[in-house]
Amino acid sequence: MLTHKLAVCGVGATALALLLAPAPADACTNFLVTRGASADGSTMITYAADSHSLYGELTYTPAAKHPPGALRKIFDWDTGKYLGTIPQVAVTFSVVGNMNEHQVAIGETTYGGRKELRDPKGGIDYGSLMYVALERARTARQAILIMTGLASRHGYYSVGESFSISDSKEVWILDLIGKGSSEKGAVWVARRVPEGYVSAHANQARIRTFPRNDPQNTIYAPDVVSFARKKGYYKGADADFSFSDTYAPASCRDLRIREARVWAFFRLIAPQHKLPLDYVRCIRGAKPMPLWIKPGRKLSPADLMAAMRDHFEGTPFDLRKGVGAGPFELPYRWRPLVWKVNGKKYLNERAIATQQTGFSFVSQSRSWLPGPIGGVLWFSVDDAASTVYVPMYAGITKISRPYAVGTGSFNKFSWNSAWWVFNWVSNFAYTRYKDIIKDIQQVQTGFETKFLADQAALEKRVLALYRRSPAKARAVLTDYSDKAGERVLARWKLLGQQLLMKYLDGNVRNAQGKVTHPPYPQHWYRRIVAEQGDHFLATGAGDVQKKPAAAATTKPTRAAPSAAKSAPGASDASLSKPGCGCASARPDRAPALPLLLLIVGLAGWARRRSHRTR
Repeated sequence: MLTHKLAVCGVGATALALLLAPAPADACTNFLVTRGASADGSTMITYAADSHSLYGELTYTPAAKHPPGALRKIFDWDTGKYLGTIPQVAVTFSVVGNMNEHQVAIGETTYGGRKELRDPKGGIDYGSLMYVALERARTARQAILIMTGLASRHGYYSVGESFSISDSKEVWILDLIGKGSSEKGAVWVARRVPEGYVSAHANQARIRTFPRNDPQNTIYAPDVVSFARKKGYYKGADADFSFSDTYAPASCRDLRIREARVWAFFRLIAPQHKLPLDYVRCIRGAKPMPLWIKPGRKLSPADLMAAMRDHFEGTPFDLRKGVGAGPFELPYRWRPLVWKVNGKKYLNERAIATQQTGFSFVSQSRSWLPGPIGGVLWFSVDDAASTVYVPMYAGITKISRPYAVGTGSFNKFSWNSAWWVFNWVSNFAYTRYKDIIKDIQQVQTGFETKFLADQAALEKRVLALYRRSPAKARAVLTDYSDKAGERVLARWKLLGQQLLMKYLDGNVRNAQGKVTHPPYPQHWYRRIVAEQGDHFLATGAGDVQKKPAAAATTKPTRAAPSAAKSAPGASDASLSKPGCGCASARPDRAPALPLLLLIVGLAGWARRRSHRTR
């Protein structure tokens, strides 16, 4: 298992921009949607780059021409270690984040697999495979061949990875793992998601058995089975060979923390299949999750944004439930995921949406539009549940400053950084999540609804311009995405201020601006009483317990009847008075003496005042 991941899910920055810090595995989630499963004929993939030490930013690599003999340096994305060089090609394409100008998009999740198959002498890592392929590939199929060819020629440095690879017509899933230190290269299988279907992966290899005579839809390393036989991993028939079970056998922990996210996505978009939780719960004999599934409806980018925000709501894994959610239904659990009590291991659920997301996106590729216009990276930073997906077109030539490399860093706060401002707002929301998230969602929905509504008109105008001047069209897209990013940042700063004012000190201001004090939910009060018993029991004026008779040393003096005892409800009323000491209220002490002293005191004050004013 991978234990230290820097750009856990591949930030496209230069090696010098990498932050060398440890981060956990189980860290990314991808959805894959074919043209036939989308509402408008787009192909789409999603990618959540989740790491506790990943600063979210959007990178840009311009197109370039390179001289003969040029070399490209390769740095490991996990550690920044220099791995060597590979030959550069003559022409490379422009890349915005994880999408290039030809609408090829790539995402990944790390599954690790057999530890001995990592090659510490390998010349290229998983992050470099993605970004080199984006610089060179015009199609998804071409990207797969580039990635696997590089791993074969230079040796694969990283652990096992699953990749999502799409262009404007096809969507593929690729499972790949190295061969260890004794042999250069990698073994792999890639499968095209059938039209009308969707797939997903979440840190677990998903491809099991596969056809051997369908090159249009399945390609694989020639030695993918023979290598397993040579290593002693597999002894059965070729037709029964399962890549996932052989190279990345899953534990019960893996199923619960990883495959559960695939189940959650399939449940959301294909409820008609009623997929059971048995496999995720590691019940012996349970049928594995399908590699792909037919959705119950055609999906839009908005549907995928919503799916990226899932916390298992309405399921047995609902993170809003239980003591860990606190009184305000926080759907997150702070790390570690696995913990022990009395020698037994337990784990928290790992949802699709998570607090440690560095960045995430929904890619959209459309075959009927030129690449710079048809490709859109709906990009966001921080927790997907409380972020805004901003349209960043494949044809832009500059990144909006709030999202650009260098605006901030993991170790440098900046009010100009979208990542820091979104984290500022989301971390405040975690203090009273059930209420604050509703305010966030109003602004979030407003932005995303407007972006989606404006998309058709914008692209119609830019397409007409593109036919006359591609450069001017790209300039318009760049300006649009730039201003969109700036508007989101400015509004989020204001939102953070408004939320602080509304929810200051545990209070809540109502619509009229009046400070109110809403109580904790009743279920939380009941939990407190169940845990603490009478520890917090409030005794009113008529409820003070008498001392045991054995403890009395003198005969108590008969007291005058208490006013509290003579008035129904007086005990409860006393608790609501400001400054009430509750337990110090003494019903056995007559009020006559304090009243007499008060009258005498007032009379003396009046005489003195009369004397001074004469």
